[in-house]
Amino acid sequence: MSLADCRPWPRHLLDPARWAALAADESLALLSLWAEPGLVHAAFLAEAEGSLLLASCPAPEGRYPALSPVRPGAVPFERMIRDLWGLTAEGAADLRPWLDHGRWGVIGPLSGRPEQSMLPPPQPEFLAVEGEGLHQIPLGPIHGGATEPAHFRLHVQGERVARLEARLGYAHRGVIGLMLGKSPRSAARFAARIAGDSTVAHAWAFAMAAEAATELTPPPRALVLRAVMAELERIHNHLKAWGAICAAAGFAWPHSRCAVLREGVLRACATAFRHRLMMDLVVPGGVSGDIAPAGPAAILAALEAVAAEIPELAGVCEAHAGLQDRIAGTGVVSAELAARFAAGGPVGRASGRGFDARRLPGHAPYDGLDPVVPVLAQGDVGARLRIRISELRESIRLVPALLARLPEGELRLSLPPRAGEGVGMVEGFRGECLHWMALDDGGLIRAAFPRDPSWLQYPVLEAAMQGGAVADFPLCEASFGCSPAGVDL
Repeated sequence: MSLADCRPWPRHLLDPARWAALAADESLALLSLWAEPGLVHAAFLAEAEGSLLLASCPAPEGRYPALSPVRPGAVPFERMIRDLWGLTAEGAADLRPWLDHGRWGVIGPLSGRPEQSMLPPPQPEFLAVEGEGLHQIPLGPIHGGATEPAHFRLHVQGERVARLEARLGYAHRGVIGLMLGKSPRSAARFAARIAGDSTVAHAWAFAMAAEAATELTPPPRALVLRAVMAELERIHNHLKAWGAICAAAGFAWPHSRCAVLREGVLRACATAFRHRLMMDLVVPGGVSGDIAPAGPAAILAALEAVAAEIPELAGVCEAHAGLQDRIAGTGVVSAELAARFAAGGPVGRASGRGFDARRLPGHAPYDGLDPVVPVLAQGDVGARLRIRISELRESIRLVPALLARLPEGELRLSLPPRAGEGVGMVEGFRGECLHWMALDDGGLIRAAFPRDPSWLQYPVLEAAMQGGAVADFPLCEASFGCSPAGVDL
């Protein structure tokens, strides 16, 4: 075994036997798999310490030992690695295409030696389901609302779901290929668009990886501004999810009120940071612009309006018999399932998994703020809604505290043009966003991978729907709030 100089956690280079042994270590949670030509990488989380363990295994002749037989969360990653890099997981639980629908014109576009594909696009394959009286309901990839494209195939028996399977890849944009050969500063705009509603979290994790690779510490003012934006992003997305869950349950009033409150927060973001979603503000080395003079007052006023309405909104939702009948006991995710897939964010915390990257491993400027992480055990739609409401309240507490400690000083520093390798992890509203990058001697991106929390939440959604009512699918989907674009790369 040898070590690669990755920061802040080293990357271990393992032979196939040690790679397989690491996969069997139950004290570690698998967060991600990715690759570069001839080499496969994995990120594990030691939850007790809150530290990452990075490991790599060579893939001679394009093959490497599969992790999916003991790590079911590895399945979509292994399928993606085969699509993008042409590396095959030997003994994999599933080798069907994931992102590649046969319309790219090339095979293995990131392999270094892509081949032309002349075959017509194949028909989608779905896992077989056995039983009497089964039929299929296809949903998507185009949906009625302003949503990202995703196909869901429901195998149903009467009114019950025997299997739900998600088919993604419709929003594939070639993000990794666009990053290669560019400076981190130039590639930051691609990271900011992996999932538009998580633009701050992804941009911050990307910047953190670049800063770790080049051993650069951003200015304190930039770090505080990043945290302010990250908490505002959490607030407006949780308001959106709160309304969406209620709308899916047929209760329109909270949906309307949450939309009004969210609009107030987005307008405050535009006043403070010149963009409603705060896109392209977080860049490697710091931030691209300062908060406007009128920004703090606009933010505090918007948050005050939200805080004033939360008690009534939450009270009405708790007292509404129709809503409670729909969300209680629906889409249950057990603690074992959440742990098995390392489900992050509200999905994991509603099922007893309290991991939050702001606390462990933690990073500036959250040290000293001690963010409160709510955890429930019920694991149903109702628990996921209550977690979001609790996180709303906590973010509303954190933002004024961050603004009060905003120091004077520089906004950004230039990254030195040097080789290096780094990883960054930031707690977004869905869970932890993880970015890894390797720079060449000129400081350009040689390899990179962005991982959205949705990678490990889609399999949990599929499991949560098994045995549930067909009519509950929109409700469960809203309570998870996964991002197809975050997975599609």
